[in-house]
Formats: sequence, structure tokens, C-alpha cells
Amino acid sequence: MKGIIFDLGGVLVHTDEYHYQAWKILADRLNIYFDRTINNRLRGVSRMESLDIILEGWQGRTFTQTEKEELAQEKNACYRKLLRQMTPQSVEPEVRDTLRQLHQREYDLAVGSSSKNTKAILTYTQLSGLFQAVSDGTNITRSKPDPEVFLKAADWLGLPPRECAVVEDAPAGIQAAKSAGMLAVGLGEGAGCEQTDRSIVQLHDLLTLFP
Repeated sequence: MKGIIFDLGGVLVHTDEYHYQAWKILADRLNIYFDRTINNRLRGVSRMESLDIILEGWQGRTFTQTEKEELAQEKNACYRKLLRQMTPQSVEPEVRDTLRQLHQREYDLAVGSSSKNTKAILTYTQLSGLFQAVSDGTNITRSKPDPEVFLKAADWLGLPPRECAVVEDAPAGIQAAKSAGMLAVGLGEGAGCEQTDRSIVQLHDLLTLFP
């Protein structure tokens, strides 16, 4: 392995609560039932796909594509406002230390996330300078489990997929890593996936996997 590609939310930072709060605000306004169990179905999928899942609980008329896009924009505006609460202290010390040590060991590091807010989050948390490439929702047309976001990250690192590992916490991300032909390292929920090649308990365990 020469390159390591990291998912963002749930791996480097914890943004799930902000997503949940933003979707909850939208669902409540539409009088749609939404709880944390439904929210778990949204992990690793695109904003529009997440909206479709939430609208399964809608008992009224059908929304047009234009209306769906407006709802997605409303949710994202709320989410971005919540994200402004993030600071460098939002990153656990072991995360920053792991990234710095991997960088010192001359691994090429990248972020591969479906979120269109990836660069803003990296800026708020002052993580941007630790990555040679960032592939996110602004440069892909297909979200995970499609491998596009990871393949573009590898391309920008100048590495073939077989020389890259992906660190993921979501099953959709693990599937995307395997579809890309990369080593899939699972953390959290991703550690228990059948397709996971290596499982870790905490990010610091990467320093044992990649000496």
C-alpha cells in the first residue's frame, strides 16, 4: 500500500449528529415521522437518496424533482449552519496524530467522501493540510456504493487502485472500496462487514497495519 483514502464522517470527524438534526428539522416541518433508526439508513448515501428515504413517510402528494431539490437545499443550508460549530477541537487527538505519523511514514493520504461539504469541514477542523487529495460530492456523479469517489482520489494521488487502502465505517463505503479494487479497512459498523479485508477498533490501529 502506498496510499490511504479516508471517509470523512464517522472516520475522521463525527458529523452524524449534525446530519440528524438537519434532517429532523426538515422532517418535522413536513410533518413526517423521522427518528434515529431511519437516520441510520442514510449513512453513506447521497443527499438526494437520503431525501427519498425520508419521503417514504410522506402521506400526501408526490413531490416533483424541482421540489425535491429545493428540500435538499433547505436541509443542506441548515446542516452547513450547524457545521459552523466545528473547530480543530472537534477532531480527536488520536486522529490528528495518526494522520501525521502516516504522513511521516511517506504514505499518500486522501479523503474520499460523498459529502459536498467535505472541504468546508476540513477547513473548520484544520485538517486540510494533511491530505494530498480530496475527492468529494462536488466532483462525482455517483455516490457510494459506487467506487467513483475512491477511484478519483487514487487518480489524483497518482496511484493505481491496488496500491490504495480505504478506511470506512459504513457498509456502502466498504462495498465501494472493494468495487474499486482497493484494500477495505473497516472501522465501527464497517468493521463487521463481510467484505472488509481488515478490521480496526480505533484509527490509531492503522499504525500497526501500515508500518
